[in-house]
Amino acid sequence: MQLSVNFENTVGTGQGSGPVQVGWFLSNNKGGVIYAPPERVRGAERNKTHAKSASRCPAVINMESRYFLIRCPFDLHLEFVRDNEGKPALRNLNGNMSSIRANKLREKVHITAEHEWRYAGVPTIQVETPYVFISDEPVYMSQVSPFMHYLRDPLPGTIFGGRFPINVWPRPLMWALEWHDTKKPLKINRGDPWFYAGFETMPQDRSVVVSEVEKTAELSEYMELISGAVNFVNQTFSLFEQAEARRPATLLKPVNRRGKD
Repeated sequence: MQLSVNFENTVGTGQGSGPVQVGWFLSNNKGGVIYAPPERVRGAERNKTHAKSASRCPAVINMESRYFLIRCPFDLHLEFVRDNEGKPALRNLNGNMSSIRANKLREKVHITAEHEWRYAGVPTIQVETPYVFISDEPVYMSQVSPFMHYLRDPLPGTIFGGRFPINVWPRPLMWALEWHDTKKPLKINRGDPWFYAGFETMPQDRSVVVSEVEKTAELSEYMELISGAVNFVNQTFSLFEQAEARRPATLLKPVNRRGKD
């Protein structure tokens, strides 16, 4: 089956049937136990005792079923500051009581260069994640704010999301925040809703199943092919068709957690 990065360019490829299989894995397994599996947003605990409950609305059910929740893997309690030279910096408000070591926090959390901020005076911070999503069929993934979950500590800004085809461009996700109110701290506890991964399929009414897959040699080789492209070109979307032409037809291999004989 020919893959495609464009839903409008699927003539002759044949429309799939049944759920679309989306795989996820961690690009780096070091300390991987702290990263929880994606959770489908729609849950069984919703009220269904009334026929007119929103939990029974097909439109609500269909939308929720396409979003998967990623929970924050560690505590973040940060303050935006400027150093003696006026350069942007972060202060860990948890101090000595922080559950994450200072050197590890610096490895994971970064402030982008001030001249790259989209808005003057609005810092952009990024947190590296090892989450990667992939599919063997045309699927676009959107990384968005967890808007269906109540946050006890509202974010002091907005999540910097994105949308791209995971069948040809599997890459580790980056959590990014545009910090609009720098007078307020950023506080997210381990286990709190962090962001959603939403999936668009072809045709649009197909359901989505997300399961863990192996990081095989073929998958690692393909990811190496596209890794770091953003450092060399401005418009990585222009590379999708080139990457697609060099992609193996099948990259998903489900993880078998059961003991081997």
